[in-house]
Amino acid sequence: MSRKDSKGLFANVLGQIDQTPAPAPVTKTSSPHLLKVAAGVRQIQERGEALDKILKDGDHILELDPSAIAPSAIADRFNGAYESSAVEELITSMRERGQIVPGLVRPVASGNAPYQIVFGRRRLAAAKALGIKFRAIVRDLTDEQAVVFQGEENTNRNDLSFIEKCAFALSLEQAGYRRDVMSASLSTGKSHISEMLGIATAIPHPVLLLIGPAREIGRRRWLEFVEKWNSAANPQERVTDALNFVERGAEVDRFSVALNALAQPVQDSAEDRDGIYEVTARGLVVATVKTSKSGARMTFSKAVQPDFVRFLSGRIEALHDEYMKEISKSRKGN
Repeated sequence: MSRKDSKGLFANVLGQIDQTPAPAPVTKTSSPHLLKVAAGVRQIQERGEALDKILKDGDHILELDPSAIAPSAIADRFNGAYESSAVEELITSMRERGQIVPGLVRPVASGNAPYQIVFGRRRLAAAKALGIKFRAIVRDLTDEQAVVFQGEENTNRNDLSFIEKCAFALSLEQAGYRRDVMSASLSTGKSHISEMLGIATAIPHPVLLLIGPAREIGRRRWLEFVEKWNSAANPQERVTDALNFVERGAEVDRFSVALNALAQPVQDSAEDRDGIYEVTARGLVVATVKTSKSGARMTFSKAVQPDFVRFLSGRIEALHDEYMKEISKSRKGN
C-alpha cells in the first residue's frame, strides 16, 4: 500500500476514533512519562481495531497495486478472456473516465500477494494494461463466500456464457464445494447444476477451450451438441481437426463448425446419390458441389476464410492444366 493510500486510510480511521472517547486507564500512575506511553499504546491498539473493522465490513475503497492481487483459485472464464485484446473497450473506457465501479478483493495470508480477486477481473486486467491502481473494496471472506460473490457478480451482469458457467460449475465440484454453494454461486437450482455438470463432463475441457465461450449458444444447443458427441465416431478427433483447420480468432462460428464436424457421416466416397459433393478437409466441410445437366456449382461454407477462396481462385488455372495433363496421360495409356 502506498504512503498516500495509508495516509488517507488512517485519516478516516482517526476520524472515527476522535468521535469515540477513549476508555479510562485501568491502572493509575503518578508518572507523567508512563501515562504518556500508556496513552500512545492504547491509541495504536484502537487504530488497529478500527482499521480491522473497516476492512472486514468492506466499507472502504482502496487503490491497490494490481501486482498485489492474486487470481482466484477457481477460473470462471476460458483462456484469453483477460488479455488486452479481450478487454480493449474497457481499457479505452478506463483510460478516458477512470475505473468507475470498484472490484472486490479479500485479504489472504498465504501466497505471494496480500490480496485475492473476488470479482472485477476484467477491470483488474485493464488496470494492469494501463499501469494504474485498481480500485477495490477489501472484505474478509471465507472460500465459500468468495465463490458465491464471484458467481453472483458474473450471473447478475450476464458476464459468462452458458458453457463457461458449466465449466465453472465443474471446477467448483472438483474443488469440493457443496451443491448448495454451487447453486448460490450460479443463482440456479440443484437440478440445473446437475445438467450443467453433465454437459461439462461429457465434453473434454481441451475441446471446450478450442470451441471458445460461444456467447450466443444456450442450453438447448449444447444439449444437442452432447447428444451428437455421444453418438459420433471419434468425436474428439473430428472436432479437433475441424477447429484446428479454422484460423484462431477468425470471425467464424466455432460452435457450428464443431457441431457440423460431429454431424457429418463417414463416407467412402464424396459423391451423394443426388449429385451433391461435399468437399471436406480434416473432417470439416469446406464446400458443397452441386452437379446438374447445366453444369456444376461450388458453394463454400462459412468456416472458409475469404483469403482461401482468393488463394484457390488464383490456382484454378494451374490446377486445370494439371488435370488436363493427367487426362492426356490417361488417354495415351489406353
